[in-house]
Order: sequence, then structure tokens, then C-alpha cells
Amino acid sequence: MSTSGITCSACLTGTVKSGTPTGKVEKMYGLDVYVARPCLGPKLEGGENGKAKGVIVMIPDIFGWEISNARLLADSYANEGGYLVILPDFMCGTAPPAWTMETMDSLLAPSPSIFTTILKKPIWAIQIISQAIPFLLKNKESIVLPRILSFYRSLRTTPVPETQGLKIASAGFCWGGNYTILLSHDRAEDTKPGNGNENGSGKGGLLDCAFVAHPSKMAFPTDWENIARPFSMAIGDVDMGIGIEHVRQIQGVLEAEGRSAEAEVVVYEGAKHGFAVRADPGDEGQAKSAEGAKEQALRWFGRWLV
Repeated sequence: MSTSGITCSACLTGTVKSGTPTGKVEKMYGLDVYVARPCLGPKLEGGENGKAKGVIVMIPDIFGWEISNARLLADSYANEGGYLVILPDFMCGTAPPAWTMETMDSLLAPSPSIFTTILKKPIWAIQIISQAIPFLLKNKESIVLPRILSFYRSLRTTPVPETQGLKIASAGFCWGGNYTILLSHDRAEDTKPGNGNENGSGKGGLLDCAFVAHPSKMAFPTDWENIARPFSMAIGDVDMGIGIEHVRQIQGVLEAEGRSAEAEVVVYEGAKHGFAVRADPGDEGQAKSAEGAKEQALRWFGRWLV
């Protein structure tokens, strides 16, 4: 079984995006959610006039559902793809604050002086630990996975009016990538005929397709072998969490002949862990990789949700 947590120091690094999210905060199945709706009007390609083309549930990285990075990406999926995007607070308010990114970047950077090494860096380390340990304790897989499964099962079996009849995708990033992979497995209780999980797709299971970027904390090879839904992954070739040799092994499992579920692994040259959501917009290479991952996800959703 996979485990939840922080794979490497890069899980806590990155850049907070500027911009104002345009979605709304609501309640759904007992959780706070950020909902990004597409601009409906003229018929969207592949969809019906006045209705989203499908539902995407985002499971974010360690920084959770409130940070602008996750919400702006949800807005992009909705506006550029025509999807209803739901970003739940699966962490129930326990995500580390955004300032942790800058603090970790400072801790990992070369020290400009002995003063920084002796005095500042120990303080930064304590600040990071004070955020990371509570997060890990409050977001163990045994706590979070049932919460996530309950939400997706409710969405599948008791849809609200605007999700009725729509196919469902999961998009997971870093911490959330692990759970999207687990959701892509077929569980007996979710694939029994007549259990109501045929919403939109005509098939059992909680998802119709999945997309992950730089996921963390999976068990190899079992978590990958058990993926039973169309699956797409974006990963960098210098990811600190998953080395490129391991990426090639994962690719071999996912793209092996005879698998029932189609899968793809797209490797982005020079892309770091977290690039799909926390890339520095001032770094041309990282920004280009982030844009590529977004387009990859939209293409995948377009194949399997419409």
C-alpha cells in the first residue's frame, strides 16, 4: 500500500501564483469546495449547449485547496476546456501556509554568509518542521483516503443536478497524485453491477479517466499495475521525488502491451518536482513545462470525458 506524506524537500518549494481566482466556494457532500464553472453560452465543442462537458475533481499538492495556484489551474481547466472543476478541502484546513515555499527555498539556497548558516537557517528549519509534522499527523492515508473515497462515491452515486450524467475525472498533483492513482484502481465495492457507479460512462468504478503530475509516495510496482482507468502522467526528468530511471520503469508498467487501460507518461525535459502547479513564471523553461502539462491534461480529458 502506498503511504502519504512528503517525498522530498521539493514538495515544499515553488512560487505562489499571482492572479485572482474567479470560482466560488461552496459546500458539497460535507466538504468545503472551490468550484470553477465554464463560461457557458454558445455550444462548446463536444458538449451540449448550456452544460459542462464533464466533471474534474482536483486533489491538490500539499498546499491544499485555498492557495491561488490550485484555484487558478481549476479556472483554466474550466474556461479552456469547458469542464465543471471541483477542488475540495480534503485536508480539512490543515495545509501548510503558502509562506512555507519561500522559507524552504531560502533554506535550500546557498548561504550568503556565516550569519545565515548559523542563525537564519536553523530558524527556517524549525518553521518548516512546525508546519510539516502537524500536516503529516493529520493527513495520514488512514484518515484522508476514506474522506476522498466518500466524496467521489457520493459524486458518482448521488450527483447534484449540474453533474448528472457527466463523466468524472480526477486530477492529482504531488500529494494528490497518490490518491488519484489509488482512485484509478478497481475496488469490488465500486464496480458491482447496479451500485449506481455507471454515471455517465456506463461502466463501474469511481473515475472515467485520471491525470497526475509529479505524484508522490506510491508503491512500485503494485500501485501502478492496479491502475484500471485511462491514465496520463506528467513528470520532469529531474524530479527529486521520482528519478528518471524509476520513471522509465513506471512507463514500462503503464504502457505494457495487453493492459486493459490505456496510459501515457509524458516526460518534460528540465522540469522540476511541482512544476505543473508551482513553477516560477519568470523561469521560461519551467513555465513552458507547466503550460505543456496543462495542455496534456486538457487533451486527455477531451478524449475520455466527452
